[in-house]
Amino acid sequence: MSDTPQVLLQHHLRKLKLPTFQSEHSKLARQCAAEGKDHVQYLLRLCELELIERERRMIERRIKAAKFPATKSLDSFDFTAIPSLNKVLTMELARGEFIDRRENVMTLGPSGTGKTHIALGLGLAACQKGRKVGFTTAAALVHELIEAVDDRRLQRLQKSLAANDLLIIDELGFVPLSKTGAELLFEVISQRYERGSIIITSNLPFDEWTEIFGSERLTGAILDRLTHHVHILEMNGESFRLRQSRKTKS
Repeated sequence: MSDTPQVLLQHHLRKLKLPTFQSEHSKLARQCAAEGKDHVQYLLRLCELELIERERRMIERRIKAAKFPATKSLDSFDFTAIPSLNKVLTMELARGEFIDRRENVMTLGPSGTGKTHIALGLGLAACQKGRKVGFTTAAALVHELIEAVDDRRLQRLQKSLAANDLLIIDELGFVPLSKTGAELLFEVISQRYERGSIIITSNLPFDEWTEIFGSERLTGAILDRLTHHVHILEMNGESFRLRQSRKTKS
C-alpha cells in the first residue's frame, strides 16, 4: 500500500502530460530538502524545468515540420569568406522582426557562396523564436503545385503553404520554369504578399529573372510583390565548395 501514492502520482502526471515533473520530481525534492528550500521554491524549480523542456520539444517539432535539408545555424557561417555579405543586417534579420512585419529576404549570388546556409540559419532562428517555417526548393515546390492541380488538391496545398509564418524557397533560377509552373509559383508569392514572409535564394540577378519565368510581364509582377518590402543580401565571392576542393588537393 505504501507504493500507492507514488503510483497514483505517476499516473496523474502522465494524464496531465507533465513528463519533466514525472522524471525529475524525486531528484529535485532531495536537492531542495538538502538546500533547505520550501515547497514553493521546489514547485517553482520543477515548473521552470517543465517549461524549459516543453519549449525545447516545441522547437524540435517546428524544426522537423520545416523540413530543412540540414540544420545549420548562422554561428557556423564564415562571414569573413564573403565580404560582400552584410553581417550586421543578417544578424538583425535573425531576430525575426522582419517576419512580424511580413517582409521578405532575398539572398543573391553565385553558386557555392552559402546562400542556402544563410536561409537555413534564418529559418532555424525563426523556429527557435516560435515561428512556423516551411522550406522547399523552387523546383520541388513547382512540381508539388503541378501535382496538386492534377490531384485537385491545389487549394489545400496553398492553404498549407500560407499557414507558414516564413516560407523559404531555395535555388530559384537553377532550372527554368514551365508556363504553368511559373504561374503557380506567382500565385504562391501573390498570396503571401503582405500576409507572410518569404526568403528566396537565387544565383541570378533580378535583370535575368525573365529567364526563369519566361515572361517579362509575369517577372515584373513577381518582383513587384517580392521587392516591395525586402532585405537584399548580396553574396558575391568564391564558391565555398571550390575553395574546399583546392585545400584538399593542396
